[in-house]
Amino acid sequence: MLTQNDNEMITRTGPGTPMGDYLRRFWIPALCSDEIAEPDSPPVRVKILNEELVAFRDTNGDVGLVDNYCPHRRASLFFGRNEECGLRCVYHGWKFDTNGDCVDMPSEPAESNFKDKVKITAYPARDWGGFIWAYMGPVEHQPDLPEVGWAMVPDSHRKVSRRLQENNYVQGIEGGIDSSHVSFLHAGLTPYQRDHPEARPLRRGTTQPTAMIGDSAPRFVVQDTNYGFVYGATRDAENDEYYWRITPFMMPFFTIIPGSIGNADDLTYSGHGWIPSDDESCWMFTYSWNASRPLNKGENHPASDLELEPRTMRATINRDNDYGIDREMQRNVNYTGIANGSVQDAGIQEGMGAICDRTKEHLGTSDSAIINLRRVYLRGAREIMEGGDPFTPEKGSDYRLRSVSLLQDREISFNDTVPFVLNKSS
Repeated sequence: MLTQNDNEMITRTGPGTPMGDYLRRFWIPALCSDEIAEPDSPPVRVKILNEELVAFRDTNGDVGLVDNYCPHRRASLFFGRNEECGLRCVYHGWKFDTNGDCVDMPSEPAESNFKDKVKITAYPARDWGGFIWAYMGPVEHQPDLPEVGWAMVPDSHRKVSRRLQENNYVQGIEGGIDSSHVSFLHAGLTPYQRDHPEARPLRRGTTQPTAMIGDSAPRFVVQDTNYGFVYGATRDAENDEYYWRITPFMMPFFTIIPGSIGNADDLTYSGHGWIPSDDESCWMFTYSWNASRPLNKGENHPASDLELEPRTMRATINRDNDYGIDREMQRNVNYTGIANGSVQDAGIQEGMGAICDRTKEHLGTSDSAIINLRRVYLRGAREIMEGGDPFTPEKGSDYRLRSVSLLQDREISFNDTVPFVLNKSS
């Protein structure tokens, strides 16, 4: 469990908070590229790290991410006119470019130089891998864009999405790095009913599943890395083998889900990142990609196919309708009575409350990755408080990774297995 002070430390991300200042040292996904697909298309509201912003693509195709509020009289620039390489406030006509400079101020006399003295908060923004990324930290610490796998392939080889979850971002990430919950939350009621293909690997050289990996208490190994940390969850399998699920956690938000056993270069990978909107909600970004070929229909993570409410971007199956729970299904088919795995996760994570009270937890050995996540976050936040330079990956190529699901002889150690996570072929 955490103390109340430490829980506050890792969950509060607004400007000036230690965790918020730490997270601002990284490039952060703000929205999907296709939400501002065309030059001069309508601007889009987006709230990130408790800051209300507006995103737009200008006439040249460059992306702007600026304060929602015009510095004149605080009118919302969501209503702005996107025209001729700038976003014009419809209240008095002040116009700002993607750098935040005021390029026109028609409400002032022509001879006035007032516009040269006015700027709006604007963050560097890049269109990269299907997402619009923002850097919101000190310019002298701006890192390389992360060379994540889904950004290193053509558009046809990936699918991305985002949706709103009504819980603090840490709850989402902790769910994403919790390998042991797959055996329950996403499980069917018999060994051969599994919503998640990664729950049961195939036998080597066949299309037949192994006997039930009945070990619902996996053994964990966690190791810090140059991109965050990697953890391995191992379960007993047949023939003196272990079934390994090896997952990289890429700072500050990103996971890659171990999937099927197979040729790593041919597999389709998926993962999630949970990015703070404010302290009580987060954006769940989902990405799927194949390094070798275009994605087939339905091959992406099912989270990207959920129907969303147009304005809120919540899934239409949400807390208001109890996530579509079907008690008959729960009695006869799966543990939850909820059909979609991502909705199962959302129900649990939102059901903990907007900010989970971690002072009341009782963590066990299966929570090793979660304990490590909190340690890494707290260390970074405290280093910010002390005026130091917290951990961040040194270069964008540190993010060229994949997850691994494999059967391995028991005498082969985690340290001998984990190099398979590295993926320089994306």
